[in-house]
Amino acid sequence: MLYKNLKVPLAALLQDFHFENSDTFKRTVLHWVAEQETGMFLDSSAAAGKWQFLAAAGVHRQLQCSAGNAFAQLRQWYDKQPGWLFGALAYDLKNEVEHLQSAHFDGIQFPDLYFFQPEIVLGLREGQVEVYSLLLAPETVISEMRPPQSPKHQNTKTLQPTPHSAFLSARMPRAEYLSTVARIREHIIEGDLYEMNLCQEFYATPIQIDPLAVYERLSALAQAPAGAWFRLADKYLLCASPERFIQKRSDKLISQPIKGTRRRSADPPEDESIKQELYHSIKDRAENVMIVDLVRNDLARHCLPGSVQVEELFGIYTFNTVHQMISTVSGRLRPDTHPIDALRDAFPMGSMTGAPKVMAMQLIERYERSRRGLYSGAVGYIDPAGDFDFNVVIRSIQYNAGQQYLSVSAGGAIVYDSEAEQEYEECLLKTKVMREALGMA
Repeated sequence: MLYKNLKVPLAALLQDFHFENSDTFKRTVLHWVAEQETGMFLDSSAAAGKWQFLAAAGVHRQLQCSAGNAFAQLRQWYDKQPGWLFGALAYDLKNEVEHLQSAHFDGIQFPDLYFFQPEIVLGLREGQVEVYSLLLAPETVISEMRPPQSPKHQNTKTLQPTPHSAFLSARMPRAEYLSTVARIREHIIEGDLYEMNLCQEFYATPIQIDPLAVYERLSALAQAPAGAWFRLADKYLLCASPERFIQKRSDKLISQPIKGTRRRSADPPEDESIKQELYHSIKDRAENVMIVDLVRNDLARHCLPGSVQVEELFGIYTFNTVHQMISTVSGRLRPDTHPIDALRDAFPMGSMTGAPKVMAMQLIERYERSRRGLYSGAVGYIDPAGDFDFNVVIRSIQYNAGQQYLSVSAGGAIVYDSEAEQEYEECLLKTKVMREALGMA
């Protein structure tokens, strides 16, 4: 089936369909997606991507599978009917990329791989709204949308979340986390690896939340450039990620790993000082450059010889809640490379594993206490031209409404110079915006 499409300037759409402003229209689209049993809303708050936002609703066809031959199934499914595809890759797909296994508890139970071809795609880029629809006339899609029932000029950033009597429990007690960091440092001293991303889960159960309200609050607080709403029946991902995993535009691959995090300060001179301290941190630079080398190796598997380059090293980017050290690595794809193969062979991302990657993932399984699920996986889209863009699922809330189980994970890179107390504090810093969105002190 072919999509019917419509392109119209945003200003004209607002006038013709009587949306109050662009923020109202964007929020209307989000609420429309949230009503679907399956839907995805990809938000580039800083307009850093190809799309300022991209929404997918309804399921024309879908693919759901467990690790084993999931990427091969995805490639076959893609080849059968290329087009708009939206999907999610869970961390445990590592088990088919390498000879690994997972045996920990999984409270959320997202599938390892899920993709769907939506009935309707709607996005905004370069001041134009684009609608692609398999069933309805694109104009009908827009005309049937209704703005959310909320006070005029409502600012989601200032909305007070509903306080929850539940609180987040640590799957790994603090003392165990500190001793685990010590054991990982021993592995580094013994030469097993250079760096490992150790993550821990904070959870609440039983708990009931309004996923959409929490996501709006989270998105407004973080204003992240790679945010995402994803609903699959009673499972939800509420994501405020600042990190791009991998993007393909024509023959160019881009990855932007993050290593290095600092808090923000309300005092401008102190905030600038914190930012400069991050930029000059020897430890954070060492973490970052190790992962940059790993990403260069991942991209080189399918890129033209000599084309892989580091476009930016140790870039410091400031977001609403944190400062981050981000590097940018790119390469030119070989003409015979299938887009799914390029995606597969960069997964999982080095920033959430470590170096060397396989040993890091083996030790992650040994020392962590729960499955990551979509956390440190990726969500994104593939367009009809074969271009794609996937984020790194961090700064996120996973929620299984049926099981009333909520999960928030955070982690950081452990290197020889790591101090366990500081690493633990960094985990708490990274969960702060999610706790605020949930109304949990």
